[in-house]
Amino acid sequence: MSQSDPSVPWPQVEKFIGQLNHDLRNHLNAIELQSAFLAEIVGTDEARNEIKRLREMTAEMNAQLQRLSGQIAEIQPHTMRYDAADLVEDLRTRVKAKHPESADAIDWQVSLGKEELEIDPQLLLEAFGELIENALTHERGEGPLVFRADSNGAFVTFTLREPKKNAPALRDDWGARPFAQMRHGHYALGLFRARSIFAAHDGTFQASFDPAVAALISVVRLPRAKN
Repeated sequence: MSQSDPSVPWPQVEKFIGQLNHDLRNHLNAIELQSAFLAEIVGTDEARNEIKRLREMTAEMNAQLQRLSGQIAEIQPHTMRYDAADLVEDLRTRVKAKHPESADAIDWQVSLGKEELEIDPQLLLEAFGELIENALTHERGEGPLVFRADSNGAFVTFTLREPKKNAPALRDDWGARPFAQMRHGHYALGLFRARSIFAAHDGTFQASFDPAVAALISVVRLPRAKN
């Protein structure tokens, strides 16, 4: 291992970011307490308004650090038997609540009966929600998103087809490399965590681009619960 390009195990990265988060949030909490004290002793409305803005800024920074902690947290599923059709309906309800303006932007095609999965439903709702969130906000093309769920032997298959303005530069490890692309507030951790959640359920994730219909197609396969 060279000093210029160290290879750090992911658990060590998790530990570092967790500790850094803890330290920074301690400082932010101290700023919040000090701001609350200042709000009590200042005498003008203008000053109180500025302090209010300061507290809102520190609250947002704290929330962002909490989101980061959640994105890198170890995946520890607490599984139960769950109907695959119910999972899709839960996802549909969740997406509608979070994106009411996009309620008609998704064509839900469900061909399921009583197939059961052995899953942590909250983790999988988070993972599928990440896929749909990306589809709604990143380089979206014209036309509806299509979310299809059906059963194929020992697996339940979930397929998300999203129209794209431009063909994405897909790789075999697409979404599997955290911090590959970074911008303000985003660190390439959302899809990385989603893939990790699918893997923790013994599932698979594949993404491909179909140039004939200009669509990114994401396929998740999860094993059916054993009798």
